[in-house]
Amino acid sequence: MKLLHIHHVAVICSDYEKSKDFYVRILGLTPVREFYRKERDSYKLDLEVNGNYQIELFSFPNPPARPSYPEAAGLRHLAFVVESIEDAVSYLKEHNVEVEEIRVDPLTNKKFTFFADPDGLPIELYEGE
Repeated sequence: MKLLHIHHVAVICSDYEKSKDFYVRILGLTPVREFYRKERDSYKLDLEVNGNYQIELFSFPNPPARPSYPEAAGLRHLAFVVESIEDAVSYLKEHNVEVEEIRVDPLTNKKFTFFADPDGLPIELYEGE
């Protein structure tokens, strides 16, 4: 078997409209398709990241909270590449998003930082690759 690339990442949110606004308006992801699945009382929004990799944003009635601190086993965070960490942090702060201090990866010497989506899902920004 040979894996070709990541097809998508699925994110379950607790407040669909709030998360949709965050991922589309603040992070600038492009909506591709939006479905309401009546039988599950669930929305599914397919999002593109710069014409690549798709994120599926789901809503479900009363999803359990995600354990974060201490971190639980499983998917740790989403990570996006940006051209300038400083510009990205300024942009996020202008949109009232709390961002951690910028750090430097000791293995690559690249700058990175973290912030959270409306449900506390950790999101990493990593400068250029």
